[in-house]
Amino acid sequence: MEANIQQKKRIFSGIQPTGQLTLGNYIGALRNFKLLEDEYDCLYSIVDMHALTVRQNPAELRKACLRTMAIFLASGLDPQKNIIYFQSHVHEHAELNWYLSCFTYMGELQRMTQFKDKSAKHADNINAGLFTYPVLMAADILLYMSDMVPIGADQKQHLELARNIAQRFNGVYGDVFVVPEGYFPKVGARVMSLQDPTRKMSKSDPEETYIAILDKPDVIRRKMRRAKTDSENCVEFDPENRPGVSNLMSILSALSGMSMEEISETYSGKGYGPFKDAVADSVISALEPIQNEYERISADKAYLESVMQDGADRASRIAHKTMLKVRKKLGIAPLKL
Repeated sequence: MEANIQQKKRIFSGIQPTGQLTLGNYIGALRNFKLLEDEYDCLYSIVDMHALTVRQNPAELRKACLRTMAIFLASGLDPQKNIIYFQSHVHEHAELNWYLSCFTYMGELQRMTQFKDKSAKHADNINAGLFTYPVLMAADILLYMSDMVPIGADQKQHLELARNIAQRFNGVYGDVFVVPEGYFPKVGARVMSLQDPTRKMSKSDPEETYIAILDKPDVIRRKMRRAKTDSENCVEFDPENRPGVSNLMSILSALSGMSMEEISETYSGKGYGPFKDAVADSVISALEPIQNEYERISADKAYLESVMQDGADRASRIAHKTMLKVRKKLGIAPLKL
């Protein structure tokens, strides 16, 4: 009797190439991605089409895409075990985006909080893409029959929309799309802004509010020393009342493995100076090997090109199969070449 080989569940995650990937991206996502590659079938997309909702310098966008891919690889992701690719290299993303737009209601998009936030930030360029990009996000996920999507609290609304669209399409045409679930990593911490610790650390915010994965040690130390704490000068974990020091404790705990109690005991009575230096040391130690590997990979243009091409080919094969099914269900006439 043949052995019953269970197919791996598929995980999809996309990240925009704009801005510098941050310490928050590393702790919350990248270092966890490495832990998934043997258990799951993983696709990691550099979503350059999403980036176009804001005006981009073409040369800078191309560099940013390659930089993001190089950081993925430098963080330890194996391009043989994972599919790492540029969204724009798989044309089915754009095609499925249109089909799913016809199954998405205006009211759903109007309720998207990120549209309101981005409209406020880019009041001179409130374009249709900014309004409808959650549909493209749904297409990104559903195109690969993704079982799970790693998300933070700020992405729950988008995943719920993708689930609603999938269920709506399936309700009309049968069991076509996998309805994705959120994936919440077992290991991780929510890293907050250094200057406003009530908000998540974001690469789209001013530079002093985040630590970039490629920041040099002296820059990391400077930003850490300027990180907002409070006047208590006491290292104690209390996210609600003391978000600044609690954020730094979370970073140190995530990178060193120390518990909050151990951190409090170690720096009791020493003040914020030695504590901030210790957090900076842990960040520098964690990022240094990634930065060294990034420099090596970035210098090997042929290798990056090969990863880019291989990722596009492998992602396209999956996307092609999905679209054959979708087109048939919709009644799109096939073209035999």
